[in-house]
Amino acid sequence: MDQLLSWKRSDQAFFAAGACHVLAWVAAERYASAGFGIVGMRQFGHPHVSHVIISNGRWAFDHDGWTPLPELLRATAEYEPDPSWDLLPITSALRHFCAAHKHRTPEQYAHDPLPRARRYLHQRPRPADVV
Repeated sequence: MDQLLSWKRSDQAFFAAGACHVLAWVAAERYASAGFGIVGMRQFGHPHVSHVIISNGRWAFDHDGWTPLPELLRATAEYEPDPSWDLLPITSALRHFCAAHKHRTPEQYAHDPLPRARRYLHQRPRPADVV
C-alpha cells in the first residue's frame, strides 16, 4: 500500500483502515485511569487481531468515537462474513503487539501517526455519561 496515499485520507478513514491500533494506544494512555484498556478484536479461529479498540466492558472507543460495546460489536458483525468475535485484552507494548499481529509500527507510516491520533482523540472527548 502507498503509505503517502493512506496518510492523505481523512482522519476517520485513516484510523478505520489500518491505524486503529495506534489510536487505541493513544486513547488507552489517556483513559487508563478511568478503567479503559486496549482490546483486540479477532474473528473466531483467526490468529491475528483485525481491529483494536479501548473498552471498559460497557463502552468502547475507536475511529467512530464512543459507542456502547454491544452496539459496536453488532455494527462490526454486520460488515463481516463471520460475525463471531473474540475480544482479547492487550497488555503488551505497541511494538510487541505490531510484531505479533502483523500491524505497522508508527515508524512504518508516511509520517508519525501518534500526534495525529492525539489530535483526533482530543476532538472526541469522552462524554460525561460514559463511565
